[in-house]
Amino acid sequence: MTVTELAPRFFLAAVVILLVCRAVSWVLARVRQPPVVGEMIAGVLLGPSLLGLLAPGPERELFPPALLPVLYVVGQVGLVAFMFQAGHEFASFLGRGLAGTAVTVSVAGITMPLALGVGLTFLAHGHVDVFVPGVSTGVSAAFVGVALAITAFPMLARIITERGLAGSRFGSLALASGALDDVVAWVLLAAILSVHTGRTRPVLEAVGGAALFAAVVVLVLRKLLDKALAQPWMSDEGRLLVTVAVLFTAAWFTDEIGLYAVFGAFGVGMAMPRTAAAERVVHTTGFTVRIVFLPMFFTYSGLNTRFGLLGDPALLLFSLAAVVVAVVGKFGACWATARLRGEPNAVAARLGTLMNARGLMQLIALNVGLQAGLVNHSLFTALVLVALITTMMTAPLLSLLDRRLPVPDPVGSDLPSPEARLTPQ
Repeated sequence: MTVTELAPRFFLAAVVILLVCRAVSWVLARVRQPPVVGEMIAGVLLGPSLLGLLAPGPERELFPPALLPVLYVVGQVGLVAFMFQAGHEFASFLGRGLAGTAVTVSVAGITMPLALGVGLTFLAHGHVDVFVPGVSTGVSAAFVGVALAITAFPMLARIITERGLAGSRFGSLALASGALDDVVAWVLLAAILSVHTGRTRPVLEAVGGAALFAAVVVLVLRKLLDKALAQPWMSDEGRLLVTVAVLFTAAWFTDEIGLYAVFGAFGVGMAMPRTAAAERVVHTTGFTVRIVFLPMFFTYSGLNTRFGLLGDPALLLFSLAAVVVAVVGKFGACWATARLRGEPNAVAARLGTLMNARGLMQLIALNVGLQAGLVNHSLFTALVLVALITTMMTAPLLSLLDRRLPVPDPVGSDLPSPEARLTPQ
């Protein structure tokens, strides 16, 4: 397919994707699901799980193989724009005494589902067709463990923002813990790829590159953006150009070191100054790009999901066991750890609920594994089911907790942190 033939296919596919995503999101909003869940489900419905099953010819015409790389790249632009906004919002409520609890919850939220996922995969060996020939059982088990340990950080940020929880203590804790979770998970994923390929360079690049990027953001980028965007002679168009250039450079760097582009975008968002001009740039950069391009990523993932494979009883049982392991490992560990840190039950339960969502980042990891030859379509489908269920659980559970366990102080700004309460006076 030539470029001139591909362009009209993309525009038609984009119209279908945007309309279907909006329609499904509207329907699910009736049952209090956030739009991001609708976009996830819409992506699956447009793939072989439904459209390809009912109308394989139109599905192939609408999404020819040559179009998939285009959808992937365009989807990355949407992800970067969204995470840029999320990082900017996150920076506005730092410094609430969250570090100790966030680190502890993050460690527990990684180690428990990781261990349970590894154990489940070893138990499934020889019984379920989720293993790729030539890939060791240990590597496959480690990949499943990391996939279950991931928190859907971009989706977490979106759910928190859409529900007005950005200023709450549990929302702040969930964002901080989720950010740490996903950085560690991506370093672990780089290590798995290193073991699989027999090369140590990927994990060294991930660790060293992450440290370098963090230092540049804290020591250089914040001051540089503040000075550049404050120039009185610079127009809004000029500020937008500077910001997008820095944003895409950061996305390129973190993608190259194996931590994925969204972390670079999040870092730039955190470094943006809190001025009126900068706020306009953030809004302009994120609003249209996120709404138009982010659904492309969900469709790309949906095209690789085949729920028809769940007709195999062994795979279905493995998938359901993975859901149970994911919920017990992530929600249970985060809730228990938060309680041990002195958080009230109402805060700990909400924190566990938010951390349990995996959707977007797990889909990213699965696509990485699929492209690297670590994942077959059976395992991909099983873990997409985990991502869907754990993410769809979030909104109903939060609503249930709002009715059963109200938080005395929703923003938590006047209450001393548990770290302060645990410190002898």
